[in-house]
Amino acid sequence: MWPFQKARTFVILFGMDAHHSKHVTYKLAYHFVWCPKYRKKLLTGKLVLFIEQEIRRICEANTWAIGALNVQADHVHLFVSSPPSVAPSQIAHTIKGSTARRVFQRFPEVKKHLWGGAFWSRSYYVGSVGDMSVDTVLKYIELGQD
Repeated sequence: MWPFQKARTFVILFGMDAHHSKHVTYKLAYHFVWCPKYRKKLLTGKLVLFIEQEIRRICEANTWAIGALNVQADHVHLFVSSPPSVAPSQIAHTIKGSTARRVFQRFPEVKKHLWGGAFWSRSYYVGSVGDMSVDTVLKYIELGQD
């Protein structure tokens, strides 16, 4: 996990370095939360380990840096950094779609607990996380600093 400290209503990320590409310097991170269909408490035992491995594999393949990952019985928390060219919805779609397919291939008995052919719920939460508060950004813009 990344060490972080709460300060008022924002989070400061120590150790989350800025990333550089040819034309962009960025420091973006997102907190995702999603659940199995019907919020069934299916994420236990070998399934937890498999899902964690799959999420790590997918993130590594896409060069998304995982800050924290916590798979609980009825939901998943993922804290991940990605380039600005990748929409948060693309991250959620890629991870949820790929893990669902792989879970059904590896653990076909899971289908007995779900109906409708989906493993994950269609909904999810995503919040952006940064190292500056809204107040800091507004002051920076207001003062016209370079």
